[in-house]
Amino acid sequence: MDEVRRKMGVLFQGGALLNSMTVMDNVALPIREHTKLGESTIQIMVRMKLDLVGLSGFENFYPSQLSGGMKKRAGLARAMALDPEILFFDEPSAGLDPVTAAGLDELILKLCTVFRMTIVVVTHELASIFTIADYVIMLDAGAVLYAGDLAGLKASDNPRIRMFLERRPETETYSPDDYFRFIAGD
Repeated sequence: MDEVRRKMGVLFQGGALLNSMTVMDNVALPIREHTKLGESTIQIMVRMKLDLVGLSGFENFYPSQLSGGMKKRAGLARAMALDPEILFFDEPSAGLDPVTAAGLDELILKLCTVFRMTIVVVTHELASIFTIADYVIMLDAGAVLYAGDLAGLKASDNPRIRMFLERRPETETYSPDDYFRFIAGD
């Protein structure tokens, strides 16, 4: 499993940076833990990752000195430290203003294009979904409501999907049987 895990990177919702470590040390941590590279090589790799996410010059800052968007990008640099084949993002735009969230979406697209890596994003942000997704899986109460491309999602007549896409609140309460009929698309 360790070998499989090394092929994956994860950007956690809150960045999950260690507050007692500088940005440099946070990003270097997985490299130090999982390789035998020399410190000078590690520092070069870290600077490359930080440059990629727009954080050059912030190596000696601590997480408490960074904005929310900068923390996300530092977490992303750490997630990419070992050059993963797959990157997982947990609510990448949570807590970010719309401009910063849009910048993160553009960075995700850039990573996907430049590094040709698979990126899996868990989000409820429609703007992000419509910007970055090639394939969408929509879940509700643990059931798959939809799996396919964006055009199919937008064209769906499933009432639960329509409520989500149109940002409509639930106006009725449903029995469990009614609820599961919605999930099934009845």
